[in-house]
Amino acid sequence: MEEFERDLDILLRRLSEDADGETGKKLSGLKDRLVRLHEENVVKINHSVMELVCAKHLILGGYEVDVEHPLDVGLTCDLYGVKGYGTLIVEIETGFVPPEHALDPMNYLEARIASKITRYSNYCNKFGLGTPPHYIVQIPPTLIKPPRYRIMKELREIKGRCDLYYKNPPVSLEEIRNARLHTIYIIDVDEATVQETDPSAYTEKGPAEATAVNPP
Repeated sequence: MEEFERDLDILLRRLSEDADGETGKKLSGLKDRLVRLHEENVVKINHSVMELVCAKHLILGGYEVDVEHPLDVGLTCDLYGVKGYGTLIVEIETGFVPPEHALDPMNYLEARIASKITRYSNYCNKFGLGTPPHYIVQIPPTLIKPPRYRIMKELREIKGRCDLYYKNPPVSLEEIRNARLHTIYIIDVDEATVQETDPSAYTEKGPAEATAVNPP
């Protein structure tokens, strides 16, 4: 517990160096919430530091931000932002594969990303994935295309993959058809910076060459 809070305090000082007092106060409140959740064994340090770095980026973009925000029974998102009448959800994805999926890591990761996009994007106006620069998220090409261009064969393929790993509850074909991924947040914890990029550019060029687009 002491190491978790120490690391967040160090990061908070770095994030607050060039931030105004109000932004620093909001970040401090989010840090305290993460510490409390860690005491309950809800969050871990790798996710938490990325959430805090991304939270600053969103706050500076005009969002009111919450971390580990409940959406529905059994469903909590990493970052939830509100700006005016618009809502934003960001899910952090590090590429971690649990030991039980050591023999099918790619299938597992592709299903996890598809499931996240499908489930969470139905709870907000804008949905994004946050990821470190050293990991390339496995985004299904179908979910980058606008919903009107998705065909039933593609929807069934995604559902079949998701159903292998996520059945409680299963995602529906209608949810997959309407799912949207609006942006990718490349979160560099070492530099405490965030680059926002378009999903198409990210999948075509990778995190190193994708250029920043669309302010938060």
